[in-house]
Amino acid sequence: MKFSSYKARALKGSPVIPGDKSISHRSLMFGGIAIGETVIHGLLEGEDVINTADAMRAMGADIQCGEDGIWRCHGVGIGGLQEPDDVLEMGNSGTSTRLLMGLVGGHNITATFSGDASLNKRPMGRVIKPLEQMGAKIKAQDGGKLPLTITGPESTLPIEYKLPVASAQVKSCVMLAGLSAMGKTSVIETTPTRDHTENMLRAFGVPVEVEDLQDGAQRVTVTGQVDLKGTTVHVPSDPSSAAFPTVAALICEGSHIEMKNILMNDRRNGIYTTFIEMGADIEFKNERIESGEQVADLIVKGSGVLKAIDVPASRVPSMIDEFPILAVAATCAEGTTTMTGLEELRVKESDRLLMMYQGLKACGVDLEMGEDSLTIHGTGNAPKGGAEIKTALDHRIAMSFLVLGMVTSDPVTIDDVAPIKTSFPNFIDLMKELGGNMMAKND
Repeated sequence: MKFSSYKARALKGSPVIPGDKSISHRSLMFGGIAIGETVIHGLLEGEDVINTADAMRAMGADIQCGEDGIWRCHGVGIGGLQEPDDVLEMGNSGTSTRLLMGLVGGHNITATFSGDASLNKRPMGRVIKPLEQMGAKIKAQDGGKLPLTITGPESTLPIEYKLPVASAQVKSCVMLAGLSAMGKTSVIETTPTRDHTENMLRAFGVPVEVEDLQDGAQRVTVTGQVDLKGTTVHVPSDPSSAAFPTVAALICEGSHIEMKNILMNDRRNGIYTTFIEMGADIEFKNERIESGEQVADLIVKGSGVLKAIDVPASRVPSMIDEFPILAVAATCAEGTTTMTGLEELRVKESDRLLMMYQGLKACGVDLEMGEDSLTIHGTGNAPKGGAEIKTALDHRIAMSFLVLGMVTSDPVTIDDVAPIKTSFPNFIDLMKELGGNMMAKND
């Protein structure tokens, strides 16, 4: 279904942002292999996370959502996953696929993974390589793509693996396979990535060691064959999802919105550091620790023109999913914003670098794209808009251009609103409640 976004008035309200996707995935997986009951509050009920729940059920975990909206898992224990009867359909979720490949790769079972047209184009070689070193046998399509079948070994080998690229998904995959190994499995990362796996494993009772190395590198080590103990998880609100109403409020003059319980993990909040550097009017209140994660309440006001900045490449891992919506903010900023080190955007749900370049150019934005960079020349005013954007089944591309349409002189239309359900099921309704003007377009 095509959807159009029209110029909006000032946004007002206190939107409830859905639970964090990364933590939601992990809470279901860890609860599914823990001993005893795991109780999950605030789980994101988007399509990606539901696919994770379905996959864990298919491998023997008892996972239910009560009428109270609270999810409860009764796990099978380390080594207890059962061979699924059917293909594990992962939809659009690369996170689910790569982490579950790690779990399966540590069990002596066989499972086949497949996804939608977008996911089946994404490379899995980066997790295939370490899993094969740990003893797994994997048959994939050309280029290491889905559908693929993985058979775990009778005895998983502990390894030390140095990440060739900064990737929390690859790190987590190796660590999850290492849970079944006898001994310690280590991952060396030259650039520290999001640490939700480490934080949550500790909450489930698994020892995780982090050793600082030279030049900012780290060695993360997990001890295998330690029982995970069921626990209570409070999932904070997703900072990536919160970035969309944040930018909408910042670029719609006179806006004032308040969002509670937003995850502010140091390795996830790079986008908010960037907004502050651009002169954004954002106040962080009630900063605290919940379920081992930093959270805060945010007050966002549209009270001035944003200023262009150079985003350091070192910040990319902490905001990798937010560059599409940052690009929207940069189009309305005053001056030239440069973003470098973006090669990972090429292998997301779509080639996000190319999709943003093409879509913004169609909306009248002056910009250049390099192999791993985007340079946006903002004027301090909103661009013209008026384009129909191809989203390539990418939820973040779709939401970013709907936000852009809230300030352009001509409406912006996206070719398919359905992918948004993967991460932010109530996005359209929430933006309308704040004052957005979005509606289905009939050709």
